[in-house]
Amino acid sequence: MFRSISSLLISAAVVALPAAAVAQAADTAPPDAPFAKVSELVTLPDFLPGLGTLYVDPATLPAGPFLGYDRDGRLSATIYMIPLEALAGGTAHDDLGVGAQTVTSTDIYYNAGHPGVEVPHAHVVLYHDADAKTRLAE
Repeated sequence: MFRSISSLLISAAVVALPAAAVAQAADTAPPDAPFAKVSELVTLPDFLPGLGTLYVDPATLPAGPFLGYDRDGRLSATIYMIPLEALAGGTAHDDLGVGAQTVTSTDIYYNAGHPGVEVPHAHVVLYHDADAKTRLAE
């Protein structure tokens, strides 16, 4: 089962890369409507180490894309939160938006759940420049 979920997660990341940019994404926070600050939608801190200050179009939940901005308000990552049960059940997430066309690296990891996406899920994080991961960690 682990191997099949891993394959699905890799497929999700590969499918996401050629997707069209999110039309409303801004290089600096806040992005235009319909994006909303996640910390104003659910009980989460304004800045999440590793992800940044998150914005999402609520209509795209739970997958996203979530736009992650560093402490200076610079768009640094696009994040998807993909429920593992949905992937295991065959749900596809096609044509997910990307906050910026440049992607320098990708991390995929497990999350047991949190406000907004309470079920176990995978975080697929696309970093938009070489220093983005470092800036989001601080």
